[in-house]
Amino acid sequence: MEDIIVIIIVAVIVVLAALYIYKAKKSGKKCIGCPDAENCGKNGISACGGNCSSCQGCNKDL
Repeated sequence: MEDIIVIIIVAVIVVLAALYIYKAKKSGKKCIGCPDAENCGKNGISACGGNCSSCQGCNKDL
């Protein structure tokens, strides 16, 4: 019984993470988790400059 509860909890976490990623990609974010991801997606790669360098999501296309 405990195994089933753990499996359900892990499955819920995975589904919620997948939905978060899907929603973020659909809204145009290029690097999910970066504080300036909205600016990267809306203004292009050059808008990231040094603001998004820590996540490497926007600068990896250069």
